[in-house]
Amino acid sequence: MKINGNEIKPGMVIKHQETLWTAIKADHVKPGKGGAFAQVELKNILDGRKLNERFRSADKVERVRLDQRDYQYLYPEGEMLVFMNTETYEQISLHIDFVGEERAAYLTDGMMVVVELYEDKPIGIDLPQHVELEVIDTEPVVKGQTAANSYKPAILTGNIRSAVPPFVGVGERVVVATEDGSYVRRAEMGSF
Repeated sequence: MKINGNEIKPGMVIKHQETLWTAIKADHVKPGKGGAFAQVELKNILDGRKLNERFRSADKVERVRLDQRDYQYLYPEGEMLVFMNTETYEQISLHIDFVGEERAAYLTDGMMVVVELYEDKPIGIDLPQHVELEVIDTEPVVKGQTAANSYKPAILTGNIRSAVPPFVGVGERVVVATEDGSYVRRAEMGSF
């Protein structure tokens, strides 16, 4: 399936230079002059080589269709992360580098993820778009302060750094985007 170059997201697998690559990072840039593009860090699935590539929105890239299976995250085991297939109850262990240390920080017990397989070999993992995490540390709530456009730094479960509105305090649960850790909203009461 062909997609535009600016549609590449972390975790996607594409065919580029006659081999399979997984997107590690994708920074979407809209310069003042010229068209928008995606600066993508790719990792070769077969040999682990890394490549930085610029894809313009007009560039067509082949996204590889993979078998996608639902897995439940169970627990970390040293440098490995253990997942269970929800249909067969078969467990697989994936190295933390496979998931990516930054992305692995979002994993919580029982979280559902989609593992992508190519010829029955895991080659990619999709996390949920948003996750609910607890605020571990932030500045105290200031009475009367509004959420105008000011955010304050916060540390969330998994040592994830984010910015939250001034009214959010320690111990509260918030929803953040797994793509970049940005604040989405306060978690609804009783949703976990």
